[in-house]
Amino acid sequence: EFATHGFTEASLNRIIAAAGLSKGSMYYYFDSKDDLYAHLLRVQVEQLIARAGPFPVPTAVDPDAYWSTIEGHCLRLVRALDASPQLASLLRDWMSGAGTPALRQAQRDAEQTTLPWLTQALAAGQASGAIRTDIPDALLLAVSMAIGRVIDSWVIAEAPDPHEHAAAVHAIVGMLRRAIQP
Repeated sequence: EFATHGFTEASLNRIIAAAGLSKGSMYYYFDSKDDLYAHLLRVQVEQLIARAGPFPVPTAVDPDAYWSTIEGHCLRLVRALDASPQLASLLRDWMSGAGTPALRQAQRDAEQTTLPWLTQALAAGQASGAIRTDIPDALLLAVSMAIGRVIDSWVIAEAPDPHEHAAAVHAIVGMLRRAIQP
């Protein structure tokens, strides 16, 4: 329903009927349509990440190997998203402005779950000489998160041609690399 009609035009009544639930049962589990949508996005993104495979913190000892690992992680995510057209549709709709408080909270929650990994990955990059050490870690993290948001938005909105995934990811990671490398 959400992938087909978008958040605004999705009908909670159609969702309830398709699920074979009563309204009372639906409201037992979810406070509102926004709450259901945010939950669906969380579950779908978790499944996307699981399908893409593990994302260990890079352990490379030289900058090129570090960035190659990051690029490999990103390429797997882009390919997994390409294989999930319903999720891509949901994410495009979400980013197009379905900005209710519950959905903004879901985005903040999603970012918070990535912070430990990103913090460790940045520290590993600094240790390998791949990432600059001359600016405060908090600023480095903020810049990386901001660039990540822009990259996510572009990949979801533009959906690069599957034959161009590797080139698109290489260019995207190259931009991030140029922003935070020494």
